Amino acid sequence: MKVAHIVCTYPPYFGGMGNTVFQMVSHLSLLGHKIKVFTPQYSPKTDKKELKDKQDYVQRLSAPLQYGNAAYLPTISKELDKFDLVHLHYPFFGTANLVRKWKLKNKNKPLVVTYHMDTRGDGLKGFIFKIYTKFWMPKILGVADKILVSSFDYIEHSDARKFFLANKEKFVELPFGVDTKIFCPRQKDDNLFSKNNLQKDVPTLLFVGGMDTAHYFKGIEILLQALFLLKENNVKIQTIFVGGGKLREKFVLEAKGMGLENETHFVGHISNEELPSYYNLADLFILPSINTAEAFGVVLLEAMASGVPIIASDLPGVRTVAKDGGEVFPVKDFQALVNLIKDYFVQKENIAVYKKQVRDIAVEKYSWSSVVDRLDNIYSQLVDKR
Repeated sequence: MKVAHIVCTYPPYFGGMGNTVFQMVSHLSLLGHKIKVFTPQYSPKTDKKELKDKQDYVQRLSAPLQYGNAAYLPTISKELDKFDLVHLHYPFFGTANLVRKWKLKNKNKPLVVTYHMDTRGDGLKGFIFKIYTKFWMPKILGVADKILVSSFDYIEHSDARKFFLANKEKFVELPFGVDTKIFCPRQKDDNLFSKNNLQKDVPTLLFVGGMDTAHYFKGIEILLQALFLLKENNVKIQTIFVGGGKLREKFVLEAKGMGLENETHFVGHISNEELPSYYNLADLFILPSINTAEAFGVVLLEAMASGVPIIASDLPGVRTVAKDGGEVFPVKDFQALVNLIKDYFVQKENIAVYKKQVRDIAVEKYSWSSVVDRLDNIYSQLVDKR
């Protein structure tokens, strides 16, 4: 089957949606599908750094209009005519509506939409998001043959709630997955400890996420406040922050201003090849996101598959995963986060058991192979209906 995927970001851009799509199409191709990923050509210099295995799927289209992760791809309709099925990853401002128009002209071609997350922003951006969500989002979802969501918990609390309640027959719950062969328990890398000035005998927390304006919702400030309180209470701990972006230096300066320069280690962007080894350094993974722009948290699955228990914000969708692999705390409540971190390291005799349990759950429930098998069945049913 020839399948087109349309997504606003894609590796090497550091972000959950693009990385999720890459893993999804990689596993779909193993089932014999011919896959093409359409995404904007944001930066030629960045494209040159892309790994060869990712070039097998991606076709970067010229975007005469773009802002942040939004892009207008005027040639997308012509490209989609060549495929048996089209899979749009929403949100994609500037292009999602072009896909809607294409579908209206090609009603016999199945369209699958994955609703990844709500859109949030401040000021003018937030106003534009609200207008778009009110008027265009229902129209885009309305032309889809199937709408995939990572959890019903999330969609029931999302901006698409009203549409979901009126069109439940269109929706399928399909979690994102994790490659449990790449992310797995392994020996801690001594070289990474020394390279990043980490102490092997100090409990280690890990955060993984983008540090640009598109990922402002990750809640790094909440984690820094928790780390400050832990230090005030003489709790010895170190934290690795993986991720790059324009806000990284701001967070580094904030940590320094709080006296946390020795307890925090901002290692920048890490390649997909190196990333699993950083998970293996961690004793506990933290995702302190502050709103529903965080819909699932693929990084939680990567941590669990690596045998690392998790603590995450009690957000719709996020908590679905977090409760499988750890604990949740009230959104923005850094004191509650402090308490959970302290409690975890007090129970030293149970830590090895927790690590094995979260790994087992990741393998049984979230491996990409099982997730993509279900997606393949959805595709087949839609194509057979034509």
